[in-house]
Order: sequence, then C-alpha cells, then structure tokens
Amino acid sequence: MQYLNAFWVGGLICAICQVVIDKTKLTPARILVTLVVLGVVLQGFGVYQSVVDYAGAGATIPLLGFGYSLAKGVAKAVAESGLLGVFTGGVTGAAGGIAAAIVFGCLFALLSKPKSKS
Repeated sequence: MQYLNAFWVGGLICAICQVVIDKTKLTPARILVTLVVLGVVLQGFGVYQSVVDYAGAGATIPLLGFGYSLAKGVAKAVAESGLLGVFTGGVTGAAGGIAAAIVFGCLFALLSKPKSKS
C-alpha cells in the first residue's frame, strides 16, 4: 500500500505541475522556485509532514520535497545551534539531494554527446 500511496501522490503533484506549465505563461524556472518555496511554507505550517508520512517518497522526491527538506534541516539546526542554524541547516538537511544532483550531473555530462540546436 505504501508504493501505491507514493505513486498516486507523486503522480498527482506532477500532474498538477504539468497543468500549471501548460496552462500558464510562467517560465519553468519560476515554477520550480515556486514549488521549492511552497514546500518550505507548507513544512513551516506543519502541513507537509503529514503528506510525507502518508506518501513517503511520493512526497519527498518532487521539488516540494526539496523545500520540505530545507525547512526541516533549518528547524533542526536552529533548535541545536540557534540563529546560526538558519544559514547552515538548509544545506545540511538537503545535502544528500544536492550531492546526488552534482554526481549524476557530472556523470551524464561525461557520458553524453551534447549537440547544439540548429
């Protein structure tokens, strides 16, 4: 049942984002930033944690989940280090995702043959 919940919640998030991309004039960069900020805000109000508890990876893999990880890391670091945690907690909380993006980005850059658009 966990796989099914992750699949339908993650799919719903992606479907909503696709509709926003198709039906608005927002650029993809603005949509991505909006999703990350929305994840931070939802976690700040304590709403997104229940979604993560229900859907697991279906809620943490999309960009909303990246914002959730940032907010959760900041909250933990502030509790441990005080005000300095505002600056260090987000990167610490999302370090795994950031490291994976760098490693896989470099790997695919080495393995692919880029072509310029004509």
